[in-house]
Amino acid sequence: MSNTKQSSPTVIRVLIADDHVTVREGLAAIIGRQSDMVVIAEAANGQDCVDRWLECRPDVALLDLRMPILDGVGAIQAIRREDPSALLIVLTTFDTDHDISRAITAGAKGYMLKDAQREELLDCIRGVHAGETRISPLLVAKLAAGVSGEMLTSRELEVLTLLARGHSNKDIGARLSIGETTVKSHLRSIFSKLQVLSRTEAITVASRRGLIHL
Repeated sequence: MSNTKQSSPTVIRVLIADDHVTVREGLAAIIGRQSDMVVIAEAANGQDCVDRWLECRPDVALLDLRMPILDGVGAIQAIRREDPSALLIVLTTFDTDHDISRAITAGAKGYMLKDAQREELLDCIRGVHAGETRISPLLVAKLAAGVSGEMLTSRELEVLTLLARGHSNKDIGARLSIGETTVKSHLRSIFSKLQVLSRTEAITVASRRGLIHL
């Protein structure tokens, strides 16, 4: 990379964090061809992303949600604790309202899917660098749909997770040290909040929304 490109005051310095080397190389190639951008660092996991951010202080970071050691949301939170003004863009394959909500709540300024067009991604980087928040209208609609529903409590999520793993009400009660009647009460609340009528439907909807991972 030329000195002229790096010394230009308008160049956006980018950090790429993804545990797949082919994804990092592809993004680096795309970004590297832009006259107003330069990749200054890459990271293969969430902790590495945090370390590289603190070391290089990039203008913008692209990071995946699912990474080893520390996931994307954890990395965003860690970086924002050290640098509240950090500009972070999630680039992932996951598009559930739960994933989007967690990322935005943690402090992400952009949320893009990996199947987005190249120009969309580049425009997102430029927009976030300019102080904008960039989330596609489709993802905003998904986020709004999720927010409009009632949130499950941590206990309800525990019950739902065990339900998805095939446990009976009796097993769930034993594992969580609660009675079967209490388990049934939690399930009624879960069904109501998810607007479903059966255990199978609850698992399907919860998985689609990213509340549980099968």
